[in-house]
Amino acid sequence: MHKKESFFVNRIKSVGHAFRGMLILIRTESSIKIQLAIALIVTLAGILLDISKTEWMFQIGMIGLVMSVEGINTAIEHIADFVHPEHHHKIGLIKDVAAGAVFIASIIAVITAAIIYVPYFI
Repeated sequence: MHKKESFFVNRIKSVGHAFRGMLILIRTESSIKIQLAIALIVTLAGILLDISKTEWMFQIGMIGLVMSVEGINTAIEHIADFVHPEHHHKIGLIKDVAAGAVFIASIIAVITAAIIYVPYFI
């Protein structure tokens, strides 16, 4: 008979799997590396310009949004390639829609960054 693990043990394992997934994403995906570099740049800018707590909340939210959507996009691409390795029109549409979601999140993040930082330079 298999011993049932406690809720706490299962949560620790879940966090471990999530952390492993995040590391795989960072190590293998150039787009995430670019997003991390941008996140570092705007974080340093925020420190140097002493942005407000509200601006920090929006900035951190946008960083999290873009990186999360990028991770979901990567997962969708890997699933699509696994399910149908050859080029297929429907798989291409699925990948395009996922990439479009990243693009939308990125545009919103750029607009948010402009709202935060442009006033510091005008």
